[in-house]
Amino acid sequence: MQEDVTDKITHVVKDDIWGAIKDFLNLGFHYGEGDKRIAITVGLLLLVVLSFIIAGFLLKWIRVLFTRNMDTTDKNKFVSVFKFIKYITYIVVVFIVLSLAGINVTPFLAASAALLVGLGLALQELFQDIIGGIFIILDKSLLVGDIVEINGKVGRVIEIKLRTTRAITRDDKIVIIPNHKFITEVIFNYTQNHKITRENVNVGVAYGSDTTLVKELLLQSVDNQKGVLKNPKPFVIFEDFGDSSLNFGIYFFINNSFIDPGIKSDIRFKIDALFRENNISIPFPQRDVHLFQATHKP
Repeated sequence: MQEDVTDKITHVVKDDIWGAIKDFLNLGFHYGEGDKRIAITVGLLLLVVLSFIIAGFLLKWIRVLFTRNMDTTDKNKFVSVFKFIKYITYIVVVFIVLSLAGINVTPFLAASAALLVGLGLALQELFQDIIGGIFIILDKSLLVGDIVEINGKVGRVIEIKLRTTRAITRDDKIVIIPNHKFITEVIFNYTQNHKITRENVNVGVAYGSDTTLVKELLLQSVDNQKGVLKNPKPFVIFEDFGDSSLNFGIYFFINNSFIDPGIKSDIRFKIDALFRENNISIPFPQRDVHLFQATHKP
C-alpha cells in the first residue's frame, strides 16, 4: 500500500509537475531540423537572463574587490574601464549560453569577426581613444587637476572619461580632448611632478644702461607680487647682447600655472614703472637708412 502511494507521488512529480515545467520551458519558436535546428524558447531566455544576473554579480564583486583600497579619483577611473569590460563580458556570456543551448554560433562568430574588422577600420580613432583612456587611467599619466598644454591651449583637467578628457581653459571655456592625443602627441603637463613651476618675463634695455641697477629693479618688480613664491627665490639672468638691446630675464616660481598670464602682466607693469622712475629706457628696433645721390661727370 505504501509503495503504491510512493509510486503515485513519484509519477505525479515526474510526469505531471516536471513535465509541465519542461513544456513551459520549451515554449517558443523552432526553426529548421537536425543540426540546423534553432530553438528560441522560454527556457533559453531565462537561461540568458540568469547568466546575466550571475555575471553581473561576479563583476560587481570583482569591482568591489579591486577598488576597496582605492581613493575616490582612482575608483571613478577604474569604474570607467570596468564598464567597457562589462559589455565585453555580457557579449561572451550570450555566445556561451547560445552554444550550450545547442545553437551553432560559428556563423555568428564569423559574421561578428567580419563586422568587427569593418568597424575597426571605420572607427579607428574611437578605439584609439578608448585604448588611450585605459592607458591614462592605469598608468596615471594624467590626473584630474593637472594643468596641460595641447595645441597651444592651456587648460586644467576637470574630468577623465574612457574616450575623452575635459579641461577648462584660462578663458573659462571647456575643451574636449580625444584621449588618443595623449598617446600620439607631445603634451606638456605643468603639474605632473609637482605644482610649483618656474616662469619668466623677458625685457631689453638700451646699451649703456647700468646693468646692476637693472638687476635690482627686476628683482623689485617681483617683490610682494601676489602669486610669486619667496622660496625658491627669484633671480635675474643677463641673457644676451641683442641687436638693439641688452636682454634680461627675471625668473620666479609660482604654484598655480593656470593664472600665470595675470601674474606676468602685473610684473610687466611694475617693470615699466620702475624703469621710468630710474631713467632706464626700453629700446625698440631701429634701422639707419643712408641715401647716396649719384653724380654724373660732364
